[in-house]
Amino acid sequence: MSEEIMDPIRKEIESRRKEIAVELKLLFKANMKITDWDVPEANDREAAEMLLQVMQEELDKLKEDVRSGKYDNY
Repeated sequence: MSEEIMDPIRKEIESRRKEIAVELKLLFKANMKITDWDVPEANDREAAEMLLQVMQEELDKLKEDVRSGKYDNY
């Protein structure tokens, strides 16, 4: 991708960085609450680590999809 195209893309994504971070934290916290409701006696740190592992696995799958071209013409 040319540098001319990358600059506007980079600026656009950077302008939403905080929003993306907030949404990611909201996803994590929502799943922590659900886990706490479903398993009140759960070890919260262990649950958090497991949720992070699931989220990382799914991010890794998305990365592979990007690398394989799945989103080239999104």
